[in-house]
Amino acid sequence: MLRMGITPRKDWKKMAHEYGFHFHTMHGQPYWDESAYYQFTLKQIEQHLESPTEELHQMCLHIVDKVSKDDELLTKFAIPQAFWQPIADSWNAREPSLYSRLDFVYDGTRPAKLLENNADTPTSLYESGFWQWLWLENNVDGGKLSGACDQFNSLQEKLVNQFKVIAHYYELSYMHFACCKDTDEDRGTVQYLQDCAKAAGIDDYFVYMEDIGLGENGDLSDLQDQIISHCFKLYPWEFMQREEFGLASIEAATAWVEPVWKSILSNKALLPSLWQAFKGHPNLLPAYFEADFARHSGSAQGEQKWVRKPLFSREGANIDIVEFKNAALPKQNKKDKQAKNILSTDGPYGEEGYIYQAYSPLPKFGQSHTLIGSWLVGDEAAGISIREDESMITQDLSRYLPHVIL
Repeated sequence: MLRMGITPRKDWKKMAHEYGFHFHTMHGQPYWDESAYYQFTLKQIEQHLESPTEELHQMCLHIVDKVSKDDELLTKFAIPQAFWQPIADSWNAREPSLYSRLDFVYDGTRPAKLLENNADTPTSLYESGFWQWLWLENNVDGGKLSGACDQFNSLQEKLVNQFKVIAHYYELSYMHFACCKDTDEDRGTVQYLQDCAKAAGIDDYFVYMEDIGLGENGDLSDLQDQIISHCFKLYPWEFMQREEFGLASIEAATAWVEPVWKSILSNKALLPSLWQAFKGHPNLLPAYFEADFARHSGSAQGEQKWVRKPLFSREGANIDIVEFKNAALPKQNKKDKQAKNILSTDGPYGEEGYIYQAYSPLPKFGQSHTLIGSWLVGDEAAGISIREDESMITQDLSRYLPHVIL
């Protein structure tokens, strides 16, 4: 695993405009960075990332099956009771999912370690499935990269195929796509998925989440009063479950992509649940619910640095990296005099509760801490994305870099 410098394409910003990549720069900061790329061997991709991704995914589905049947666990996941039966029904019906992203610590040699499962609304999809592949083609054609270079990237093909699976399951010919207003990144992601749906033969309609209406008979509709029978939403289930019209989302005759059972997978409570079920797995880090942390952490092989994460945290918000001076850790760790807060991020999360995960530092390349995102479409690994930041915590404005296999 190497970080290699390369000269950016002279016309890439013009091309980005032509192809609808309008969020390559956000808040005055570069998001897409093609001044460098990451190089992997085929063994690293196939054995260290692709295979573990699919194995971990099946382990995660085991947890979904377990949690969906257990009221106590659903409570620990902070899922409102009104959604327990819809989650069980959705899971038992095996309502199909579209895509997910597992985030890994990986340095090219040691086993990749799972940090979290972005199973409900992962972004950076367009730049992973299309834009970095275009970057590869352009640089191979221009002689800057060897013709032997490849890329772990079957995202677009698999997304089109999975839309066909979803269309067959629901016997649909059209579906709505939705995201919130005032975010170029979310709108770009949804537009890319609309294009993939069109390629699968599905007619698509767009509506902003804020514009979805609720009729007298309980149906959801768009601004043209068209019934929303099937909808992909780039909007978190944990938000919907807590909003005024949240119950309407499951009482209406709307089939959602992603299905409501994925609210278990996108929850950080998944991490201690995985550790309890598969303790010692080479691709997992020790993790515990906050209430159980003091009781179990002393036996976690002398771990002294831990990451405190809210159950619903997104984009690296409200994360604390904490170091303890001894192995006997108290229940209220964050306030303990033996604890040293190494790094914290702000954000709106935390009321829902926390988990602790053993700290595993991201590898550094120069001044950059590097995170690997491994994509799944349906149940199949489909490619990787790479983010880097000078901070130890990857956040929404961390840079995106392309990769090659050589």
